[in-house]
Amino acid sequence: MTLNDELLAQLGDSGLEQIAGMLGTDRDTARDVVQAVSGTIIGGMAANARHPDGAEALRSALDDHVDTDPFNGDVASLTRDGHSILGHVLGGQGTEQAAAGLSQLAGIGPGTIMKVLALIAPMIMSLLAERAQKQSMDAVAVADDLDREQSAMPGGLGDVLAALLGSIFGGVVPRQGGPYEPQGTTLPTERALPPERSLPTERSTDVGGS
Repeated sequence: MTLNDELLAQLGDSGLEQIAGMLGTDRDTARDVVQAVSGTIIGGMAANARHPDGAEALRSALDDHVDTDPFNGDVASLTRDGHSILGHVLGGQGTEQAAAGLSQLAGIGPGTIMKVLALIAPMIMSLLAERAQKQSMDAVAVADDLDREQSAMPGGLGDVLAALLGSIFGGVVPRQGGPYEPQGTTLPTERALPPERSLPTERSTDVGGS
């Protein structure tokens, strides 16, 4: 099971419904957006982990996310953690580039995509941390696992995300499954999020399935 599969299983229908509400779209489109967002985060981690120092830093950071439960909790706190993770994985400017690129891909405003990026990042970290602990992964094993995760992305979407990550990290970030071949993949969407809608942050919110 891939990290994205685990993510969707943990979110469940109720979590996807909440994200669909954030996006102002339907649950199926929300699932597509979540997959693109998680793929971007995983690809960013993989790019960092291809450098020994980056792999070691990531493996160390995973220890701080063992036994966390980002699927049930305060959205504001989760979002703060998410922005911190994104800063380490993509950098500030890189995170903005990712939001802009995914916005064009999905047809949804970059501000809303940024909220989903910040929401999903701690979830991916938690799932990867749990896997690393269970399998006693060192930094090299984590880097290899992330490369496998990146290669497991569906062909068209994986290639588009590789190009997006390449614009962030410099050059095309290769997918281990094969060379980059742009296929013009787009995500279906029904409508963009109205500018006045925002993610609730003033109460404890369950973003996972029951």
